[in-house]
Amino acid sequence: MAVPKGKLVIIGGAVDMGSGISDQEHILQPNYIKFFEKGILRRIITESANQEGSVVEVITTASQIPELVGTEYIKSFNQLNVTHINVLDIRNREDAMKPEYLERIRKADVVMFSGGDQLRLSSIFGGTEFLQILKHRYCHENFVIAGTSAGAAAASANMIYRGQSSDALVKGEVQITAGLGFIDSVIIDTHFVQRGRIGRLFYAVATNPGLLGIGLGEDAGLLITEGNCMEAIGSGLTILVDGRGIIRTNIYEVELGAPVSIENLKVHVLSIYDKYDLEQHRLVIKNEVKVEEGVFIQMPDASDLQ
Repeated sequence: MAVPKGKLVIIGGAVDMGSGISDQEHILQPNYIKFFEKGILRRIITESANQEGSVVEVITTASQIPELVGTEYIKSFNQLNVTHINVLDIRNREDAMKPEYLERIRKADVVMFSGGDQLRLSSIFGGTEFLQILKHRYCHENFVIAGTSAGAAAASANMIYRGQSSDALVKGEVQITAGLGFIDSVIIDTHFVQRGRIGRLFYAVATNPGLLGIGLGEDAGLLITEGNCMEAIGSGLTILVDGRGIIRTNIYEVELGAPVSIENLKVHVLSIYDKYDLEQHRLVIKNEVKVEEGVFIQMPDASDLQ
């Protein structure tokens, strides 16, 4: 696969907006999008070619409450002096094929997928010209694709779309399908720490140890450049699960519904500004990060990945 010129930002999410929310309590709270305050959203704009002058298209397809979600994203981007914000209210495959929507993503600098249900993203955008345009621009242009929660989970070629955390290491409980395919060789889970989803990721990696498992905590994200250099952003933790060294697993031997065993699974923990190279499988830990008035400041480090 060619080295993409675009940038991918995947975010664990702070609130599962539109997925399992019966009321509007989270959205009506002023601080419900925590990563906006911690700098992830600002980092997305900084990485865009036109920065504050960027045209941003927010895709609320995954959410069950797209109007509220779209409004809150507009407010949050406006707080960063970004004013060219639009919402693509795509609710089915017919919407995704509208010529005016295709033209808008051709002109956007940043596309942001909201949270919700990742299966809606894969089933609505899979095989469409809309998705082809996004992939082409990501590969060939300085174009930013970002996604939070479901939008992050759907970013990879393989996607977890179902699985109870309590039963995750039982054969057949975690269900995986094809995602949007912006990045290969990884599989992503979100709301990772708060919802105890480490078992889901262990299981997913055991089914194919060639995939690097990425578990994004809330207020945690990864900036991925050149398709392989991952930088941790946000104040939360990111867990990487490397299955290449698995010595033994019974996942292919036990019956459906039986527990699964795995030997020699490797786990890394990343915090803000740490970097991981997907090609070399090398982790670089930042030696010094200052905190001033709640803001994380990156200090010079000669060990940066080049």
